[in-house]
Amino acid sequence: MEIKVLQDILSANEALARNNRKLLDANGILAINIMSSPGAGKTSLILKTINKLKGKAQIAVIEGDVASTIDADKVQKAGIPVVQINTEGGCHLEANMISKALSSLSLKDTDLLLIENVGNLICPAGFALGEHKKVMLLSLPEGDDKPHKYPAMFTQADVVVLNKIDLRSLVDFDVAAFHQAVTGVNIKAKIFEISCKSGEGLEEWLSWLNDELALIRAKARK
Repeated sequence: MEIKVLQDILSANEALARNNRKLLDANGILAINIMSSPGAGKTSLILKTINKLKGKAQIAVIEGDVASTIDADKVQKAGIPVVQINTEGGCHLEANMISKALSSLSLKDTDLLLIENVGNLICPAGFALGEHKKVMLLSLPEGDDKPHKYPAMFTQADVVVLNKIDLRSLVDFDVAAFHQAVTGVNIKAKIFEISCKSGEGLEEWLSWLNDELALIRAKARK
């Protein structure tokens, strides 16, 4: 019975996610689902991206948290439209939450939607939101063994961002082993090494985003 209930929940979520995707495509919006454990740097990556692309792309943000508006307040101060989703104990965002959030945004004035999922290395990977790309963010202090311990997150990811690379000399993290572990579960995933603090590696991340935006814009013009 529990398996049947879970299948029904996932099936309903997939249907809503497809509707979200159709709405995003119709408006020429690139949606990025950013997932990580708490404290890995999701909000920092979003704020750095805003800082670099503001004026070049029309950005909006959906912030997912168990509680509070702390991260949404930071995005709002940057002058970017933001919708806060508080899951009140839920460990991930779901497609119905994104659907409601989209109704609160001006889609005609958006071409890049950054979705910050709830900090968790398990549940977010199993629930589609309608996004175009899944980004898995990991920071050096978390350890290089996470692809082995949480394979679903890395298997689902289109991009893996290794953050806080500026701490490489201070923590016991084998970068080469991490790359090998990621490609072992997901050979197609792009891997970017960055530091949101120093700015190291951000240009590669931004270049990838710009390429994806160009693809979405080209499709929207057809």
